[in-house]
Amino acid sequence: VPLVESGGGLVQAGGSLRLSCTISARARDMYAMGWFRQAPGKEREFVAAISVAGTVKNYARSVAGRFTVSRDNAKNTVYLSMSSLEPEDTAIYYCAARNAVTGSYYTTEHEYPYWGQGTQVTVSS
Repeated sequence: VPLVESGGGLVQAGGSLRLSCTISARARDMYAMGWFRQAPGKEREFVAAISVAGTVKNYARSVAGRFTVSRDNAKNTVYLSMSSLEPEDTAIYYCAARNAVTGSYYTTEHEYPYWGQGTQVTVSS
């Protein structure tokens, strides 16, 4: 299932960015979505997850209160709105998807079979 991220870029500390992830899926398929990131020299880590209907969300402690995950199922698109960005948020951000039932969300890499190519987010100090 193809996933395409967009919206990355260079931003100053304290600034905001919104990432988008569009999934090419049949309308009847249901996917829970997640966002992960990988900083240079570090392992990929969980950032946020959202259930099929968008009613259940989960965040990593490092981004809770600053990042918001949302989705527009009519557009097959998931968003990650990031505010109060810090240099430590610099990373390649990936979206991920898996078939799921309503209400479920997933926070570990191995639970997602489908991945996007990643989009670079750089936060300057």
